[in-house]
Amino acid sequence: MSVVLKQHVQKTVAAKEQQHVVEIAEKLLMYLNLNEVQQAIENANQPGASSAKVQSTFNEFATKKLGFRSEARGLFNNYLTAGLRPDYYLSLGETLNTGILLEVERGKTTMNNMDILDFWKCHICEHAHYLFLLVPQELRQKESATVRREFETVNRRLRPFFDLEENYTNVRGLFLFGY
Repeated sequence: MSVVLKQHVQKTVAAKEQQHVVEIAEKLLMYLNLNEVQQAIENANQPGASSAKVQSTFNEFATKKLGFRSEARGLFNNYLTAGLRPDYYLSLGETLNTGILLEVERGKTTMNNMDILDFWKCHICEHAHYLFLLVPQELRQKESATVRREFETVNRRLRPFFDLEENYTNVRGLFLFGY
């Protein structure tokens, strides 16, 4: 199954900033859709597996080719929750003065509201205004369990933050990848 991407960006975002983030998202999407990577993701997205197994399928590409830092520390030092760490973080440089949090979810995506937690993390992070969120298109917790459509559920839950200006938060853009 191909990895899909839905983008939600605030209408007020500067074109140059948005284009830079879109280019990074497209590079990640192209990599995730390589046949061997898709196979590795499919093998990692099995009942009982953790999101760390999914992360391992693209970790080297994200860190070495795109420049993300894994488990970046210090991004939340101004909060009581200073120990928070995203799965990955990428600074977009001094001129743009922002960055991207990349989070990977699997089994607890909506059942434990991890998608909302990831959105909140990005909302309070003064170093990042963009969230790359990777979630399963289809999630099965047990071999005989019903398939949950996590990607569509997360899209439905988070899209309202971008549809109307009165709903805007500090998260300028959500790039939702369904694997």
